[in-house]
Amino acid sequence: MTQRRKRYDRQFKASAAKVVLSGEMTVKDLSEEIGIKDSTLRSWACEYEEMGDDAFPGNGSPKINKDYEIVKLKKKVEEPGRENEILKNFRAFLSQGHARGSSSSKGIGARSAPSRRHAG
Repeated sequence: MTQRRKRYDRQFKASAAKVVLSGEMTVKDLSEEIGIKDSTLRSWACEYEEMGDDAFPGNGSPKINKDYEIVKLKKKVEEPGRENEILKNFRAFLSQGHARGSSSSKGIGARSAPSRRHAG
């Protein structure tokens, strides 16, 4: 006799993921309590952490939703933009003479570097 696969609605998955992510219970303890595999619960927590309220499209069906894919791809596209902005800011910071070892720099980096003259 084959056992029919259980399906869980979006609210159930989100609630379980929130419990795991908040640290209220461990994955193992919660999975035993609600009767699902710990790997399933880990994947729900991962998806919820990544997608937030957009996680678990549909009503528990394993089909991939186009909207879900679009949101996921948009996040991938935005990430390099954020990284580039951070690098630009860092480059501007360095160009203002904040580089470590710069003769005009009297900041923390210059004070915390050991002096070579006193090394024996």
